[in-house]
Amino acid sequence: MAGGREEVRGEHAGQPVLVQAGWPAAVRGQVEERYAAAQRLGAVGVANIMVISVLERRQEIGLRRALGATRGQIRIQFLSEAILLALAGGVAGVILGAISTAIYAHIKDWAIVIPPEAWAGGLGAALLISAAAGLRPAIRAARLSPTRALRSV
Repeated sequence: MAGGREEVRGEHAGQPVLVQAGWPAAVRGQVEERYAAAQRLGAVGVANIMVISVLERRQEIGLRRALGATRGQIRIQFLSEAILLALAGGVAGVILGAISTAIYAHIKDWAIVIPPEAWAGGLGAALLISAAAGLRPAIRAARLSPTRALRSV
């Protein structure tokens, strides 16, 4: 390791070369902090949207419960909505990331390389975070009693 980077030996045009691979620890830490902040922001956004959705749709929840919908069905409905909402955002983020990567690589005359792990990781993170953030509002919606929900006009 030299200067916080991993040294990689290889060949280019038959000549031995020494290349520094990876990011310095300081840059890696900044990227990880920004990623974590973006994930928290996404979770807060999904949770707020779902809380507002539950509050605005109390009558619908009450009517569905009065007509025989179980708590589990209500919970699954709202959890599914949270996951679909975040997956749409995750897909948009992956597409924008791929476009910006392609533009930057084109400007620098580099090959466009986007590993499948990168976009799969983005979508996976969106799925897990939305499920976690949407769980509490979904449980809250499922716990509403039909009479109280129908009265709250």
